[in-house]
Amino acid sequence: MARATVNPGICGFETVVEVQVDSATYKAEIVISSRCNHVQKLAEELGEVDAMEIITKRITETAIYQAASRAKLHAACPVPCAVIKAIEVAAGLALPAAVHIKLEKDA
Repeated sequence: MARATVNPGICGFETVVEVQVDSATYKAEIVISSRCNHVQKLAEELGEVDAMEIITKRITETAIYQAASRAKLHAACPVPCAVIKAIEVAAGLALPAAVHIKLEKDA
C-alpha cells in the first residue's frame, strides 16, 4: 500500500490518499479522505482504476483528471497528482519520494 498526504495550501483541506494495487492485475483500489467537498466527490467516483492505464495515458486522458474535472476541483489542486503518484508507488513503478511546491511572491 502507498499513502500520500497532501497539504494543498491556503484552503487548508489536508487530504490523505491510500492506494493498494493488485500485482497480478494492476487494479488500483483508491481510498481518499478529505474535508473538501470537491475532493470527496472525486473519492466517490474513484474506487478502482487500472494502474497501467493511468500511468501510460496523457494527463487529460486519465480517469483521475477526468473525474477531478467532473468533481469541479480547482485547476491548481495537487490532489489528482498525488493520487497518480500514490498509484505509481503502490504498483512498484516509482520509488516513494516527497514532492514539494514552494510558492513565493516578491514584493
